[in-house]
Amino acid sequence: MRVKVACIGGGPAGLYLSILLKLRDPSHDITVYERGPEGSTYGWGVTYWRGLLDKLCEHDPVSARTIEDSSVRWSEGVAHVRGRTTRRPGDAGYGIGRHRLLEILAERARSLDVRLRFEQEITPGNLPTADLIVASDGVHSALRTRYADHFGTDSRSGRNRYIWLGTTKNFEAFTFSFVESGHGWIWCYGYGFGPDAGTFVVECAPETWTGLGFDTASEAEALAVLEKVFAGVLDGHPLMGRSGADGKAQWQTFRTLTNRTWYRDNLVLLGDAAHTTHYSIGAGTTLAVEDAAALAGALHEHATLPQALAHYQQRRQQELLAIQSAAHYSARWYEDLPRYIHLPPQQMFALLGQRHSPLLPHVPPQLYYRLDRAAGQSQAWRRLKQWIGVKVARTVHARTLAARE
Repeated sequence: MRVKVACIGGGPAGLYLSILLKLRDPSHDITVYERGPEGSTYGWGVTYWRGLLDKLCEHDPVSARTIEDSSVRWSEGVAHVRGRTTRRPGDAGYGIGRHRLLEILAERARSLDVRLRFEQEITPGNLPTADLIVASDGVHSALRTRYADHFGTDSRSGRNRYIWLGTTKNFEAFTFSFVESGHGWIWCYGYGFGPDAGTFVVECAPETWTGLGFDTASEAEALAVLEKVFAGVLDGHPLMGRSGADGKAQWQTFRTLTNRTWYRDNLVLLGDAAHTTHYSIGAGTTLAVEDAAALAGALHEHATLPQALAHYQQRRQQELLAIQSAAHYSARWYEDLPRYIHLPPQQMFALLGQRHSPLLPHVPPQLYYRLDRAAGQSQAWRRLKQWIGVKVARTVHARTLAARE
């Protein structure tokens, strides 16, 4: 059955959905609308892991190969704590420029006869005629906001302040640096995404943010301070920001967004418009791709649109429980940094790698470290942590739904 689809938002979610739908049925009529000019995307590098690359290869080997070839790789993490450096091997990680990723997906979509319409802002008042309208317009989705009561939208801000920056340094490993200022701890993590390009995320508690004067500093002033604070890992490379209209640095608090329902009639939410998970787990692009694959599969497998959208929502909300739990505890680990920062660096870095665990906040850190080392990679220990994480996530989800009703 030929379907006319309008994807509102030209990010990874909308573009990848258009690709997968066309691969399943070239007769589909698909248009992607993006309000910005082509190539004007904001942001620096996107990080992802081997698991996503495997899924990309499964769904579309053509774009997967180009994405892999355009990415940089790392296989270890490095942490600088109180002047000491510690290293840990890790999973295969990848970094790719957001601009390059969108370029690859746009080229692939065009090759499949997807229409791309840039500089066209779609609002609830000028929706295109289509069998299916996909709101893939990000965390600030205008379409979701218009029907927020129906979707049951819930948005909660974290405590810490953070800023997303770029640098000309290409980090060879996923790099952390924790620095004690006169107003508390401030930390960064950086990763490369090109020969002379890296992403540099800085985070701190609100009292540190105001104590260092970031609440009133211009972007140039803030970058000068941060270059000095993190001189040890930047090696003389500058930081680059994206100041707002007032000239101030773009500090934010992370918004965790959830929705009780993901569709309304023929309008469906996708990617960050439907959900967000804390940036510290590096899963945003992965989840957008997984959403797109699930929606494309549901539309192919079910005879009617309501059945397909219901199946998509049920599947993805269930699959997200564990990752949302991990993101919650990852964000909490950084908010509780004083609980861990005075451990020996090797222990502190090991627990940084365990920050997704729902057990960690309730067990003395050194005891947890000893238990984890004793258990090693035992399947029983991993299953216990995963089981508790899912149980906690389900309980939180149920309580949230009950509070909304």
